[in-house]
Amino acid sequence: MDRIDYTDEKTENRLYIGNLDLRITEAALIKMFSPYGKIVSEDFLWHTRGPKRGEPRGYAFIQFSNKEEAQLAKEKMHGRLACGRPLVVRLASEKYLEEITRNSSRTVGDVNRTGLVGSSSGQMNRSAKVTAIKNKLRALEEESSSMKKQKQADGDYCKDLTNDLTTKR
Repeated sequence: MDRIDYTDEKTENRLYIGNLDLRITEAALIKMFSPYGKIVSEDFLWHTRGPKRGEPRGYAFIQFSNKEEAQLAKEKMHGRLACGRPLVVRLASEKYLEEITRNSSRTVGDVNRTGLVGSSSGQMNRSAKVTAIKNKLRALEEESSSMKKQKQADGDYCKDLTNDLTTKR
């Protein structure tokens, strides 16, 4: 099977920015990322239909003039708080490949889980599900406490951006 190369020069310079708070504007996003290099293009995605029409989708793409600038921005901004939420910053090519991997592994996992199971293993599956939920809750609690510490250490980008943008008007 031939390997397909999903990366090209454009995707090496292009960042996916996710987990954006709905209060973050295009201008604020550009202001956050411009210290790391020359921004060539920015795609801020909006809902175009349905009840959320006109609202931000919560993610965007920024393309830098070269891959070194994009890599620097990724390193500096991934996990950084913006309006109380940690930004998810990846190279656009990494995001695309991650979705492909996740979708293909999910399909395999679903087939394994939904194979022919008897009623006794159904109860075991329920027990495993309860355990998984408890583990997830514990992980979320730990993440929440570490996020509070990070928020105190880094400060909240949203307040800074809002203050900067309102004082310049």
